[in-house]
Amino acid sequence: MADKFTRITSRDNALLVHLRKLARHPGEYRKLGQVLLEGEHLCRAWAERGGAKALHAILSESAWQEGRFLDLADAAAAALIVSDAAMGEIGTLDTPAPIAFVVPLPAQSAIEADAPSVVLDQIQDAGNVGSILRSAAAFGFRQVIALRGTASLWSAKVLRAGMGAHFALRLVENAGEESLAAVTIPLLGTSSHATMLLPDASLAWPCAWVFGNEGAGMSASLQARCALCVKVPQPGGEESLNVAAAAAICFYESIRGT
Repeated sequence: MADKFTRITSRDNALLVHLRKLARHPGEYRKLGQVLLEGEHLCRAWAERGGAKALHAILSESAWQEGRFLDLADAAAAALIVSDAAMGEIGTLDTPAPIAFVVPLPAQSAIEADAPSVVLDQIQDAGNVGSILRSAAAFGFRQVIALRGTASLWSAKVLRAGMGAHFALRLVENAGEESLAAVTIPLLGTSSHATMLLPDASLAWPCAWVFGNEGAGMSASLQARCALCVKVPQPGGEESLNVAAAAAICFYESIRGT
């Protein structure tokens, strides 16, 4: 195992420069065709469900000295050791992860017409997007269609919030609204102005839930595409729910009746 590792000491190493770009620019993965996964959880999720072999496993010097994650590094084609300081520079976490993977960007999926789905309409907060992906996978949805203006699905913050859900979902990114014509199952939406309350609604399964921008909500044209729009009851009287929280509630209601 030890002879598989290469130690990188120069900050100007081409790979480290490459990784700093991946970490600092949320959409850079589209240009480079690679994704940076930080931390044991995401790396193990890739090793178990990602399909392709990781291109590089990167261990911090301290993790190497302690003999940690050597088994996980074996899931990569090449394994590297960098200083703890370098690990901090290529990552996005306040406390640098002891291990990271560089993996090939999964190919863009075509829309599957009848897969239980989630449509994201210009949801811009990466944490919300990742949380929605995590809930979607947990409740049995198989596809996420991110319309243009939605946070980059493979950015570091979305990956962290998704906690490995990316590898259980069919992901369609940067889609136009017109692409939804390929979806053959009912689109369902939420609106604070809807008269039908979510618990009282008869929800189709499979379905595609549509969620709109945190401030503006779902666009009027998307709402017109929905077979049904419902209102999530809020007896506490707050103006609105966080979109990720609302999504989780809707997903649960969908599977509760199946």
